[in-house]
Amino acid sequence: MPAYDALLLISFGGPEQPDEVLPFLENVLRGRDVPRERMLEVAEHYFHFGGRSPINGQNRELIAALRDDFDQHGLTLPIYWGNRNWAPYLAGAVRQMQADGVRNALALVTSAFGSYSGCRQYREDICEARVQVGAGAPNIDKIRSFYNHPGFIDAMAQRVHQAFASVDQAATRLIFTAHSIPMSMSAGSPYLAQIREACRLVAQAIERPTWELAFQSRSGPPGQPWLEPDINDRLRQIAGEGVRSVVIAPIGFLSDHMEVVYDLDTEARATAQQLGMTLARAGTVGTHPSFIAAVRDLVVERFNATGPDPNMCAEGCCPAPARRP
Repeated sequence: MPAYDALLLISFGGPEQPDEVLPFLENVLRGRDVPRERMLEVAEHYFHFGGRSPINGQNRELIAALRDDFDQHGLTLPIYWGNRNWAPYLAGAVRQMQADGVRNALALVTSAFGSYSGCRQYREDICEARVQVGAGAPNIDKIRSFYNHPGFIDAMAQRVHQAFASVDQAATRLIFTAHSIPMSMSAGSPYLAQIREACRLVAQAIERPTWELAFQSRSGPPGQPWLEPDINDRLRQIAGEGVRSVVIAPIGFLSDHMEVVYDLDTEARATAQQLGMTLARAGTVGTHPSFIAAVRDLVVERFNATGPDPNMCAEGCCPAPARRP
């Protein structure tokens, strides 16, 4: 095992002012078959919140929480940060690590689940950033998926438990949500199985044997099959069954970024209100102490060469979505 001398946080990125919104979305959607009308529709989500995504601020909070926890436990790794789609970019972070003399870094990506966009693509991003930096770029090993790590599960369970405190527990339906992805991306990846297992573990921890999974944030062309049901469609269905109270738990997301605050707190909440339904939304793990401790544990297990196999995905795992000709 290499002697790791840094931790690199890698995330999706997001605009921090209105004039960055469209260039950011163009970065995200480059090479994808998404109509411009859909991109402009998503841009309005950002403008609804002043043209600023919460995600960069949340990553700064995560880094600060990790720094405090590492210091308290004698873990002296410096922490760097780079994004896939907006500043600070990943290549810049790798270039800074090189300048600082970092030789071997661990990478924490802000996704708990295996899929092309949540795992393999981040590995590709790391390779591309190292190529851009050139000779002397540090080695970077990605930390394994942590969908079933006890710290992640405990943090999410406590968030869901807190949400149930505000509703009639016996009469309330629990619905977990995750980002919908194309069926062609889901096939051949562990994404769906891992999400369902995380849901099961959280529900078990809070003693809620009945739960279901819905999806949100679909962005592909109408004719392309994506994972379903959409959370808004599912709310309408269960309202027809007489359900009048629901807790939504966005287990597929690590922080309350745009796809949570708009797709759930704005759109899904509006749907629930139209249906006369009470909606309580559980928080994401964010900087919950159990999750921060879980990240430290994931780092330490790599230092000690313990834990599940963290190596590269098997050939053919987590394929990119099929592109239409």
